[in-house]
Amino acid sequence: MRGLDDTDREILRLLLEDARRPYSDIADTVDLSAPAVSDRVERLEEIGLIERFTLEVDRSMLRDGVPVLIELQTRPDAGTVTDRVEEVDAVEHVFRTAEGHVLVIAHIDQRNVKAFLAEHVDLATVEEIDVRLLADSEWTPRLGTGELAPECAECGNTVTTEGETTTLDGDVYHFCCPSCRSKFVDRYEELAAGVDS
Repeated sequence: MRGLDDTDREILRLLLEDARRPYSDIADTVDLSAPAVSDRVERLEEIGLIERFTLEVDRSMLRDGVPVLIELQTRPDAGTVTDRVEEVDAVEHVFRTAEGHVLVIAHIDQRNVKAFLAEHVDLATVEEIDVRLLADSEWTPRLGTGELAPECAECGNTVTTEGETTTLDGDVYHFCCPSCRSKFVDRYEELAAGVDS
């Protein structure tokens, strides 16, 4: 499996700045042709590093409540709270800490936070609620210096550049070695054959 080179990183940085940037503009910056940039972006999508291209909306231009930061201290099943809150249109970002706290940035009527939460979350799973009015919020994702390191679909080890990637029924799987790939593919095909029978 090929890792990230400096050109991949520059392409990702440019797309993070503006996901609608034309490939011809990116090509001029990274000294490649537009089709070569397209091929690299397609490869990054295929391996799962680029999941989707998104639109960023300036919510200050909309009348949809005020920006608030809600911190929920939850019981051990914080995943359920996180899943439910993520689906709400008014919610911009959701974070879950290692301690089991859920942080939510949302645009809602600040006087009605408890009613908002009661509508979307089982409050019996929430031990404490803290709400703060946000003066400003900016989301600026950055690539950083991280290396490409997906998890092996078979054993869970980190996949390095010696690893392999396989697509099965449209889903991409990464493997740390040929042995893991073979085991996984064999089991996948057995299960698929059992379903078809």
